[in-house]
Amino acid sequence: MSAFDYDLFVIGAGSGGVRAARIAAGYGAKVAVAEEFRIGGTCVIRGCVPKKLYVYASRFREDFEDAAGFGWSVPPASFDWKTLVAAKEKEITRLSGIYAANLDKAGVEMIAARATLEGAHSVRLSTGKTVTARVILVATGGAPAMYPAIPGVELAISSNEVFDLETFPKRLMVVGGGYIAVEFASVFARLGSQVTQVFRAENVLRGFDEDLRVALADAMGHAGVALKPGLLPTRIERAGGALRVSLSDGSTCDVDQVLIATGRAPHTKGLGLEAAGVGLRQNGAIIVDERSQTNVPSIYAVGDVTDRINLTPVAIREGHAFADTVFGGKEVIVDHRHVPSAVFTTPEIGTVGLSEEDARREYEVVDIYKSTFRPMKATLSGRAEKMLMKIVVCGHTDKVLGVHILGHESGEMAQLLAIPIRMGATKADFDATMALHPTAAEELVTMRTRTARHERGKA
Repeated sequence: MSAFDYDLFVIGAGSGGVRAARIAAGYGAKVAVAEEFRIGGTCVIRGCVPKKLYVYASRFREDFEDAAGFGWSVPPASFDWKTLVAAKEKEITRLSGIYAANLDKAGVEMIAARATLEGAHSVRLSTGKTVTARVILVATGGAPAMYPAIPGVELAISSNEVFDLETFPKRLMVVGGGYIAVEFASVFARLGSQVTQVFRAENVLRGFDEDLRVALADAMGHAGVALKPGLLPTRIERAGGALRVSLSDGSTCDVDQVLIATGRAPHTKGLGLEAAGVGLRQNGAIIVDERSQTNVPSIYAVGDVTDRINLTPVAIREGHAFADTVFGGKEVIVDHRHVPSAVFTTPEIGTVGLSEEDARREYEVVDIYKSTFRPMKATLSGRAEKMLMKIVVCGHTDKVLGVHILGHESGEMAQLLAIPIRMGATKADFDATMALHPTAAEELVTMRTRTARHERGKA
């Protein structure tokens, strides 16, 4: 008989926690998962899945308009917000049910309660019950950070609430310049909202390749998003049936909703981590080693709660590796390099590897290959849009360090590009690959002209 109630107790039923629980149970461990909200976590319930559905919805407007250039006569289209919200809810409920069913099939006990740590092996449930486990995994993800903390911020909404608004906002202010902010600004502008986006930096998407940032900002402006860099709200107050937002330049803006999308923070508050002796960073992130183990040997953490790379596939990979290592007798270390990512604006961004700016800091000589072109579909639709493709190469070894794309299906391309980049492909390997014509992706293997070379220490 075990000295503990469970071999593994998981706090949080998001992507990372669910994967860890299922794999550990497959190795014969007695596993329980506690979740206080809905099974599926941020990704399924209030993140990437509903967001991508809304992205698809937002793109139909341009599709209807573009159809005329290809000979289609399309009657004037209308959009119904409540239909979209209901359809989204049906789908995420289905997915949440699949998550629950998979846990049940794996023999994992599901506990609908809030769980807090009481010690290295002890967990207190909101039902009043205390349970023990040989190993505890914290996988509670992240939560929106409502910053700046200004008067009236309680009148604003976060990315949690934006999916389920009762009424579609005809005027929306988005606060923030990161990927969540630009995605929602893009979605709501295309669904018909008048969008104003304010952010502290000089441009959107800090940390992304500079050429992508510039090109996306230009595309968002063409889509009707009023970008206001260098500004933040200082006060939000009710003004009749609207919200009046005072901005840092002294101006005001009346809108129907204010979406605060200035980032997310690890969801660790009130979990009892300090009492259990678990080390935390200043932002609340759980400090873990390469095996996702904390300074308390029996307590581990995966996913956004560790603030390593806050992406769903990373959380899943970390959860799987944890279970393989701790319960499967395998030594599996997650490689956090060459992780592809996408920003689902329209046009979307797909990127993998180093940006030009990061590459120049790390390598002595960096070669840049870049192409901007009009996609084939736009030739008949008449839409003024361009695609951007950029390859960052080490000037000494010819190794491809990064690829960055702005345009249709760039996320799909980035996923495939992650494979050769992880394998160490060179620019010569790209050049030797036969093009597939006519596609936009063929540009990646037909770029022969180097547009820039940067040598450290030289102007």
